[in-house]
Amino acid sequence: MKRTWTIIGVRDVARSFKWYQSLFGQPETAPGHDHWGQILDTDGTVLLCLHQWGAHEHPTLMNPHDGTPGNGLLLFFCVDDYEIALERARGLVEQLEEEPHVNPNTQAWEFSVRDPDGYHVTISAFSPRLQQESARSWPNKRS
Repeated sequence: MKRTWTIIGVRDVARSFKWYQSLFGQPETAPGHDHWGQILDTDGTVLLCLHQWGAHEHPTLMNPHDGTPGNGLLLFFCVDDYEIALERARGLVEQLEEEPHVNPNTQAWEFSVRDPDGYHVTISAFSPRLQQESARSWPNKRS
């Protein structure tokens, strides 16, 4: 099994940590460090890592002014409590980036918001059946 740990640069780890916990309906806890935190699923799977801008010598996490936050990056999360996640999101932001709609590719309901650092976050209704069908219809091999 392989896992990816998506790490994003943020201005305030504690603030972003709380924001994502609220979005995912998780109990509020503190990040592990002032400069680093991991948002974990209930089974311990890492969903997202938050790294304070400039806290270490990571070249792409040095300065938020070197590019537009989220340019070339879409944070896409499949959740098993979509309707409740939508309610939580509406409580976190003044306006959704994309209103709820059915994605024509996945045939799943989704919506999008911007996080406190400007990253584009899409929340999609989780469906194991659709996930399997999508994996079969979008192979990773070139023809």
